[in-house]
Amino acid sequence: MLIRSKKPWDLPFSEVTPEPAYRSRREFIKVAAAGTVGAIAASVVGRADAAQDLPPLANVAKSSYVVDPKVDPINSYQQITNWNNYYEFGTNKTDPAAYAGRLKTRPWTVKVDGLVGKPGDWAIDDIIKGNQLEERVYRHRCVEGWSYVIPWVGFPFKAIIDKAQPTSQAKFVEFTTLMRGSEMPGLQYAGIPFPYVEGLRMDEAMNPLTLVVVGLYGRMLPNQNGAPIRIHVPWKYGFKSGKSIVRIRFTDSQPRNTWAVQTPNEYGFYANVNPTVDHPRWSQATERRIGELLKRKTLMFNGYGEQVASLYAGMDLRKYY
Repeated sequence: MLIRSKKPWDLPFSEVTPEPAYRSRREFIKVAAAGTVGAIAASVVGRADAAQDLPPLANVAKSSYVVDPKVDPINSYQQITNWNNYYEFGTNKTDPAAYAGRLKTRPWTVKVDGLVGKPGDWAIDDIIKGNQLEERVYRHRCVEGWSYVIPWVGFPFKAIIDKAQPTSQAKFVEFTTLMRGSEMPGLQYAGIPFPYVEGLRMDEAMNPLTLVVVGLYGRMLPNQNGAPIRIHVPWKYGFKSGKSIVRIRFTDSQPRNTWAVQTPNEYGFYANVNPTVDHPRWSQATERRIGELLKRKTLMFNGYGEQVASLYAGMDLRKYY
């Protein structure tokens, strides 16, 4: 008989905040007033509302990958879509909500190549239709010290690995994001090299937590959150999760990810959430949840240590940061 052990995310899906609650504008403004960050985000509510009236995604399954809502309340749709890092649209947190509406996400293809048995150009709608979508409520931690709790909609990245059939020589996977100057004003002044590149080790990419994201709150992914397809790796800082992906390349060498190239003394390849290792310019020991006044203690691996710590057994996580 198969005995399934209880995992930290195994909570009744009924405990996830219902849509009317997390989409309430009035509740958002009330919560946002509790913190400076939230108050700033509230100032652009309506901008994203008007631009991102997105249709629901069909056949989204209920997932057991959720957090305890009593400990980690889900952030509102307005908070998540109005306070973003997305340098292609600007370096201010409110720039993506202001400017990402111009991004055209159809037609869209993702090139899958490198050390794979089945390379190809995959249309985004075929990717969505060809995989069972599920909603997973994950913590999201930014290297700058702020955090969210987000109900992503997507499917495990392992599904792409299985379809592409990487060879035994493939040790890493590299993600390249869109660079389209006519629709992305931040490309002109953000001060980092484009296109944005990120990557994972193959065992990290195959971990069940690594998610291909195509939606939020049961709806299609808003532009400012990385439409139409992005990656989310919940035990790593947010910059590891590439947005608006146009290429997935399997390779035998470690990808030169953008921030490690731009500022190697501040950002490494791994970017695991580690509160014991400070950023050179600030502490990582605490974080500010969007909409909350008080700071929280940052959890090792963002609270996902039971699922991922074994990936780094024997590694010096101060050296491999």
